Amino acid sequence: MQAEELIKHIENWAPPGVAWNEDNVGIQVGSGKSKISNIFLTLELDEKSLRQAIKNKCNFIFTHHPFIFRPLKKIETSNDTKSKLIAELIKNDITLYSAHTNLDFTRGGVSFELARTLGLKNISFLENSSDDQYKLVVFVPSESVEKVAVSIFASGAGEIGDYSKCSFKLEGNGTFWGNTLSNPAVGKKNKLETVPEIRLEILVPKWNLNKAISALVKTHPYEEPAYDVYPVKNKNSNYGFGAIGDLEIPMNTKNFLAHVCKSLKTNNLRYCSGKNNLIKRIAVCGGSGAELLSNAIGKNADAFVTADIKYHPFQDAENKILFIDAGHYETEIHSLNAVKQKIKKIIAESGDSINIFKYTGSTNPVKFFNK
Repeated sequence: MQAEELIKHIENWAPPGVAWNEDNVGIQVGSGKSKISNIFLTLELDEKSLRQAIKNKCNFIFTHHPFIFRPLKKIETSNDTKSKLIAELIKNDITLYSAHTNLDFTRGGVSFELARTLGLKNISFLENSSDDQYKLVVFVPSESVEKVAVSIFASGAGEIGDYSKCSFKLEGNGTFWGNTLSNPAVGKKNKLETVPEIRLEILVPKWNLNKAISALVKTHPYEEPAYDVYPVKNKNSNYGFGAIGDLEIPMNTKNFLAHVCKSLKTNNLRYCSGKNNLIKRIAVCGGSGAELLSNAIGKNADAFVTADIKYHPFQDAENKILFIDAGHYETEIHSLNAVKQKIKKIIAESGDSINIFKYTGSTNPVKFFNK
């Protein structure tokens, strides 16, 4: 399997188009044409994790945090750590790939895995994304409608939640008059034609719209296919922010805080008290998610687990919701379990024999001092 094949499957799950505009996702160093030997997963790349990847003969490294986030002004290998790592990656013919906010915003991604790690059930997005979908409508002769639909579906359209190949079809009649320069696939030029057609409607995410239109035009039998593109305001069931779910058995505040520590393998939490001592409904957001506080309160969550919370958001949450800062690394590292399972399935379906290694150390730079 080449790196670009694996990347294609990963991006079908966590498309780059859903990422934050200023993010840098995708290949950071290396080539999509490289044949994969073994795969290495780490939250971010540092000297120790790279050494472990090389030791395990891995030539494809997946990270959540982008290795190159801001443009590099120079690569100077004598005393710059990032430059040294780039040189080592190139020397060992390693492809480094990152999925960052696209993995954050994807169903089954960072926040969903955090929710599963905490043992939550009935998991859904805390806030679904919106303004990122279009409805593509095209008018097709009945004998060609399946061919056109299959082509549009293959472009990444027609997915709603756990369902794929979603469409709506309505019978009708289309009319046209081709001038002397036309070359109609049905009927004759210089003559008004009426043709039985199917109105085909398919939902398309904005990042796949151009691909869907190209697929439509390529497979449509008409010289000038008629189609419409409508922006829709629907909440996107496939992508969003944070996650929310329920504990199977409610806990009191003290026991829930201990549960978070045990589940996330940490001994330290920052929190403010909520209004309910019995904790049942939990909102989560891996990494920096404090801006979703009002969403968590609005969804009647008893607790909200995230990271990087500043002082004033704690004030805003006090006596309204148990607001917990469990650490950026601690709330994101478990997402590699979801990535590993996804890649294992891709490899199994390909028939290739590729090993997946997860970094056994920690790239967390944050340390705690206990007096």
